[in-house]
Amino acid sequence: MPIFEYKAYGTGGAVQTGVIDADTPREARQRLKRENLLVSEIHEVRGGRRTASKKPGGKPGAATPGAWAPGALLARLREAQGAGSGGTQDLDTLTAVTRQMGTLLASGIPLAETLKAIIEQAEKREVETMFREIRESINQGSSFADSLAAHPGMFGELYVNMIRAGEATGNVDVVLRRLADYLQAQRALRRKVVSALTYPAMMIGIGLIVVSILMTVVVPKITGMLTDQGQTLPAPTQVLIFISDLFKNWWWAGCLLIALVSMVVGRIYKTDKGRLWIDTNLLKVPVIGDLLRKQAVSRFTRTLSTLLQSGVPAVQSLEITRKVVGNRVLADATDHIRTRILEGTDISTPLKQTGAFPAIVGYMVAVGEQSGELEQMLDRVAVAYDDEIDVATERMTSVIEPIMIVVLAAVVGYIVVSIVLPILQIGQFK
Repeated sequence: MPIFEYKAYGTGGAVQTGVIDADTPREARQRLKRENLLVSEIHEVRGGRRTASKKPGGKPGAATPGAWAPGALLARLREAQGAGSGGTQDLDTLTAVTRQMGTLLASGIPLAETLKAIIEQAEKREVETMFREIRESINQGSSFADSLAAHPGMFGELYVNMIRAGEATGNVDVVLRRLADYLQAQRALRRKVVSALTYPAMMIGIGLIVVSILMTVVVPKITGMLTDQGQTLPAPTQVLIFISDLFKNWWWAGCLLIALVSMVVGRIYKTDKGRLWIDTNLLKVPVIGDLLRKQAVSRFTRTLSTLLQSGVPAVQSLEITRKVVGNRVLADATDHIRTRILEGTDISTPLKQTGAFPAIVGYMVAVGEQSGELEQMLDRVAVAYDDEIDVATERMTSVIEPIMIVVLAAVVGYIVVSIVLPILQIGQFK
């Protein structure tokens, strides 16, 4: 079995060297990673000499053409950072890399060495390629923030501006750790909302499948037998036959109509007025609207707090927060607050005037401004609303579940009654 000589960083940033036997360099790195060691260099030892280990697929550091082309991975990562929803696995990778960079920099390890360790540790080819490009850009004289900005698919405006503020204050390691906490909190928030909406969506999907099978396969056979008896069918049965014929003969028209409606709604949502109208009405939907508002408020307060703590100016922080808040109503309210701040007012006064935020948020922000602890107060609001989101998701599930059961029971019950009535009628005639 090959033997590898390695250089790695421990949890406290201490440099450790040693040897390990493994089949491949990747297996060696993974084993060391399980021991909480972040590998920066690894070489295979042959006959007392060490040889540079190569990455599969070409020369070390060679970028594969199109390896970092915009695709599903980048789109999901962009959503994960607040531009819209993303892949959990990719967000996990981004969060872990951000936290590792913050830990290494806080331990006094230079940025170039930190990036080298991240490159060695990368498990995905596209992530490795991107960080090689970032490291090369920094070696050529670019700042860390500018190097990250060259990859907007991975690092959004919020990420880049926080790093830029960290560079200006000399606290990049602190900013990276805050970013990691922020990304982790956003991931947890999204999971709560997705888990709350998954069960109702599954119920609706299963219900539609069951009803479609009944109406297109089961009902036509039974109603065909009843029609052959030559008896006058009851009105509920005639309605059932009519609906069954629609399902059987015009199902394609229904699918086309659904696709058309989805396309029209999508186009409307892309317009400013359309998105404002849709988001406004979504917030008015019982239970669901309350959950969406709490999610938007939590994202607003946590994002603004993270940016302010990182040294980003208030006006620029609100501009970034407006883009990631996720709801047009609260985004317009955030823009109004930003405009009023430019006129010389505080944050709490226009925030209360918008009417888009709950009254408690305006009160907490006012207290934070008066005490000089605005960032901490915003954090407390975010934590409080995260807890309320848990309650709201449970409440929504508890409300939707019985409604779905009653609706499905009513539909299936109507089908059964419509079939049983003519059968009883035939029995009476006999």
